[in-house]
Amino acid sequence: MDDLWDAFGRALDLIAGLDPAVGEIVLLSLTVSFSAVTIAALLALPLGALLALVRFPGRSLVVAVLNAFMGLPPVVVGLVVYLALSRSGPLGALGLLFTPTAMIIAQVILVTPIIAAVARQSLADLDGEYRPLLRSLGAGPWRSVPTLLWDARLSLGTAVLAGFGRASGEVGAVMIVGGNIDHVTRTMTTAIALETSKGHLAQALALGVVLVAIALTVALAVEALRLRAARQQGLRPA
Repeated sequence: MDDLWDAFGRALDLIAGLDPAVGEIVLLSLTVSFSAVTIAALLALPLGALLALVRFPGRSLVVAVLNAFMGLPPVVVGLVVYLALSRSGPLGALGLLFTPTAMIIAQVILVTPIIAAVARQSLADLDGEYRPLLRSLGAGPWRSVPTLLWDARLSLGTAVLAGFGRASGEVGAVMIVGGNIDHVTRTMTTAIALETSKGHLAQALALGVVLVAIALTVALAVEALRLRAARQQGLRPA
């Protein structure tokens, strides 16, 4: 127990002292996750709006597949991206394997279904409430999109934050496609796994504390958005 507390104390010293190694890993992790979530949001929000507002053959199947993809196993995604980017894969000539770009691609695949599914449900619920008024004003599905996106902005923000939480805590996929290369593709999650296996508990705990702090910040932001949305809608927060 004393060894654990000693390691925890050294971990706090590393954070307070802005250890360069810890800072480099945290910066890379945040860069990869923010990039992935930004790209995923640009793909997922229009997809969610399309599925929420437009009726077309096979729509129910697409929605079911989208919901199923919310639970994609990260290691499977990592394997698929690895095969696609490997030398013998269709995208091997790009030389992206074991780079931050490969990790971003894997995280985009994981995060996009989460944001799209939540956005679809939020916009569908709002469309059911607003549809009579919007149609009476002559606004079809596509002309309704800006209004619905604006009024659902808090719910959509929650979806994006949830996606960031998933991306920042990912380890399986980024380990496979990134290779956990020091100073190149080592993120907080992969570094924690490596340092723990090497017995460097202080370094692992320092990164763990930062990762938990990020997760708590995201959770608090999601809860704040939820409460604000409830107040705007005149509901009593649960």
